[in-house]
Amino acid sequence: MRLPEEFEITCQELSNKIDKKEDFCLIDVREPHEVVISKIACSIQIPLTELPAKIAELPKNKEIIIHCRSGMRSANAVMLLAQAGFPTVKNLVGGINRWVTEIDTSQPVY
Repeated sequence: MRLPEEFEITCQELSNKIDKKEDFCLIDVREPHEVVISKIACSIQIPLTELPAKIAELPKNKEIIIHCRSGMRSANAVMLLAQAGFPTVKNLVGGINRWVTEIDTSQPVY
């Protein structure tokens, strides 16, 4: 699923935010067995199946960036949070696999 541009962020844009130590929330919606393969260090893990129950715990006053393996599950999560009233929520285009291809090549693509 391709989201409108205002709901997307590239790996380079995310890397710049991390480097600048910007205040945002990065959520990894993959399953635990996937997170052991590769991970973006500052991410918190909430599997997509658990996200609806945890919405109330998420900050509405911060930008939320969501990623998964390739961007499909995270696109669904972005739409869920946008519909729940989160003002700034973005999907990492290409997911963790694009991240490890473009930014952190020390981790495997799977």
